[in-house]
Amino acid sequence: MTLSVAKAIYLILAIGWYIIRIPHERRSRRTPVSRSARGTKEIVLLSISLSGLGILPFIYVATGFPRFAKYPFQPSLAWAGAVAAAAALLLFYLTHRALGRNWSVSLDLRENHKLITSGIYTYVRHPMYSAFWLWAIAQALLLPNWIAGPAGLIGFGTLYFFRVSEEEKLMCEAFGSEYRDYMSQTGRIIPRLSNPHQPR
Repeated sequence: MTLSVAKAIYLILAIGWYIIRIPHERRSRRTPVSRSARGTKEIVLLSISLSGLGILPFIYVATGFPRFAKYPFQPSLAWAGAVAAAAALLLFYLTHRALGRNWSVSLDLRENHKLITSGIYTYVRHPMYSAFWLWAIAQALLLPNWIAGPAGLIGFGTLYFFRVSEEEKLMCEAFGSEYRDYMSQTGRIIPRLSNPHQPR
């Protein structure tokens, strides 16, 4: 493993995510939004996440900037980052496949929105967030730069901690006891070790 290969793996992760998302984004746009929690806060949070997971690491990969923040490349960390990147892409694929037209980049409910509890959603309520956490971890391990590397953890972490409770509140309002039962049976982003009752 070399630094150039590690940078290429990060780019493959970003490109792969985009390739997975394109068809689902096109399909979901055809389904009107019936309820949304979008607003200034949501735009700010998405911008922070994009900066940490995309803009800053892309600048580093393309130019090496900021050079003052670099540290020695460690192949063993990069290999771990490659594994995390592969796991992230797999989770992205499984999440989009399960959601279908229900997917949205923002806090939206679409017409005839269904509560998905099958596929990857059998194990966690927010596998998309799980995938982005893996992306952020992969980025930190692949890019030996104290700013570009952990920027994803900070950027996405900011979005996650300010948004996930709002999303669950929206789902509780939309699906009531059905969603609350689902919450009691699943982990938020990590599968529960013991789950005696599988969700419907």
